[in-house]
Amino acid sequence: MTDRPGRRPRPGRRPRPVRLGPRSLAALALVGAVGVVAFGWPFLAPPASTLNAHAQDAPWLFAGLLVLLVAVVAATISESGLGAKAVAMLGVLAATGAALRPLGAGTAGIEPMFFLMVLSGRVLGPGFGFVLGSVTMFASALLTGGVGPWMPFQMLAMGWFTMGAGLLPGGDRLRGRGELLLLSVYGFLAAFAYGTAMNLAGWPFMGTLASGVAFDPDGTVPANLARFVAYCVATSLGWDLGRALVTVLLTCTLGPAVLKALRRATRRAAFETAVTFEAPRTAPERR
Repeated sequence: MTDRPGRRPRPGRRPRPVRLGPRSLAALALVGAVGVVAFGWPFLAPPASTLNAHAQDAPWLFAGLLVLLVAVVAATISESGLGAKAVAMLGVLAATGAALRPLGAGTAGIEPMFFLMVLSGRVLGPGFGFVLGSVTMFASALLTGGVGPWMPFQMLAMGWFTMGAGLLPGGDRLRGRGELLLLSVYGFLAAFAYGTAMNLAGWPFMGTLASGVAFDPDGTVPANLARFVAYCVATSLGWDLGRALVTVLLTCTLGPAVLKALRRATRRAAFETAVTFEAPRTAPERR
């Protein structure tokens, strides 16, 4: 992108391949509202609600989130004018994240894809981050065979996770140890938030008879909240802690190099610069 004559480019400007315009924000808000209901309905629906009576069928009802997620991605791409270079960057990062996810399969908390999502969202902004997180989780589900009614929840949670990194303050100014500390703290807390959200997605479908910590459709909100906390402690606390620590470790050790590479690639790609072609110059004819 070229500035007007006589004006210097603004230093520290961070190009963002995917910008959040009005339609993208509206679609994102819609998905966010439906997502809050989809994750938190056990605490939002009254005990006599029809939804509680069909607790075992609820994941199929909320699997329609996948359609809304695709709509968000389509609206974001069409409105922002996502070019070929940004699509290539999205494909490379999504493929890398999807390839990293199986490395932690079966090993508590070793999930290296989370640190890459944090750093990518930080450099490329919240719009690109939400698209990247959703597409990466979709690709990894296809790669690992993890396709099911839980996949839309994973896509939405990972989209939020990556988008949150792009919303952190100081994107144009904060660098060095301060930035790594900020990203490490965010990665640690967001890793627990992701695990808690996914617990909410699966906890209501255990059945009351399966365990004393399962969702009780006839229970009060405080009683179910106590059950949910006990469920998280008993089933996923160790996994979430391992994920958070691995994210912090990789961010501190590999973060500087990865951030530098991502910023260099974004700068060289010049996503916001329109590609133009000049007519070839012809050599002057000799007389």
